[in-house]
Amino acid sequence: MLQKSAPIGVFDSGYGGLTVLKELKAYLPQYDFVYLGDNARTPYGTRSFGVVYEYTLQAVKKLFEINCHLVILACNTASAKALRSIQQVDLPVIAPQKRVLGVIRPSVEKVIEVTQNGHVGVVGTVGTVASESYPIELAKWGGGKVVSTVQEACPMWVPIVENNEAGTPGADYFIRKNIENILEKDKDMDTLILGCTHYPLLMASIEKFLPGKVSVLSQGAIVAEKLGDYLKRHPEIEKECSKNATVNYYTTESVDVFESRAGYFLGEELKARSIHL
Repeated sequence: MLQKSAPIGVFDSGYGGLTVLKELKAYLPQYDFVYLGDNARTPYGTRSFGVVYEYTLQAVKKLFEINCHLVILACNTASAKALRSIQQVDLPVIAPQKRVLGVIRPSVEKVIEVTQNGHVGVVGTVGTVASESYPIELAKWGGGKVVSTVQEACPMWVPIVENNEAGTPGADYFIRKNIENILEKDKDMDTLILGCTHYPLLMASIEKFLPGKVSVLSQGAIVAEKLGDYLKRHPEIEKECSKNATVNYYTTESVDVFESRAGYFLGEELKARSIHL
């Protein structure tokens, strides 16, 4: 008999979180997942803290209604601007037994494992960079190992991906420019965090313009690995997650538009349903 569906929720403002979902499905294939993309209101990267918080909380509440006991904010902007308030202010009131996690803390933990000299770079959206979330978290959890964190906002990278321009000369122009900018800020940088879930689809160009000494951290595999560890450490949450190996997709945008674009990020065809927040 199938267990009652209690999927792990995966939320993003758009499509980038599908790169995280892809890795979650591969690493934890037995679990049920539900993906919610707020595609009608994307991008979040240029919106204010208050608006991002409001939109993210609406999405989290909707995923709770779908019976998710655990929600992953597979969006750096939402993780930077909304996660802490939701965890500290909202969850104790609306759902004290449920959990919401982000992508920044797992990435920071991985940096500590990877960096050799403590010189770390972060590329991300304007909103993520402005939030200072990565420098703050690296300083807080780095155990003194991180000695320098530099950031570079890359406002053109998400439009490049969403317009399927990756690998074109125009895309390479902007990627090279941003990589040169962040290297100028710290020539000793040995680890670069891709602080946006769209960016793995630009990996070939990013690595082309980076020195070979720089390790590039893509969040999908990191989040999947860290979620596996989290579930082992929190059996009270793990037991609430159903395991029928299913995935359902919801979007606030046109289903046809979502299905046509989402396949590019996920690497497979899918069927989605419309949802209102």
